Amino acid sequence: MQEQKFGIKRSRETTKPKAECPEIHFYQCGNCKSMVQIMGYPTNEFKYCCNSTIKELVPINVAEIKEKVLIDYRIVGGYNDNAIEVSWEIVDKKNHERMEWIYIKTFTGGQIKYAVNTLKNSFLFALADEDAYVYCDEDPCLECTFRCKRGFTIFAYLKNGGLIRIPIERMKASW
Repeated sequence: MQEQKFGIKRSRETTKPKAECPEIHFYQCGNCKSMVQIMGYPTNEFKYCCNSTIKELVPINVAEIKEKVLIDYRIVGGYNDNAIEVSWEIVDKKNHERMEWIYIKTFTGGQIKYAVNTLKNSFLFALADEDAYVYCDEDPCLECTFRCKRGFTIFAYLKNGGLIRIPIERMKASW
């Protein structure tokens, strides 16, 4: 009989965690174009950078920007190596559109990756603890009715396209 192996990143939760991580808001300075992220409720206390008012970036839905970029995700890894792969394809190459960064908001926090290599068109976000909770060991995920990662959100920032919001809630009956 083969012994079952439990990876260090594997979730030990017996039920799906609740998404209790506070909302995240992204702001950009009108002068130097620096970006700030604030978790929780937006406040008026932090509104200046470089003697300029910072402006909250209002995320748009990925369907509204499909003429500039196609963004997709898939859940991979099963029980022990659970991860989310986010990939993109720039459609609008003539306007020098490019991915700047991608942020994933999870059950317990978030991760950000910067697209410094312009030849790269995907990121793999490794998950652990509560964020790695899954119902089954399918690799890749079947995107069934359980939707283990429902509550996660992908935020992608395009150089000329702005902030894009992609909720991880897709479901398809592949059987």
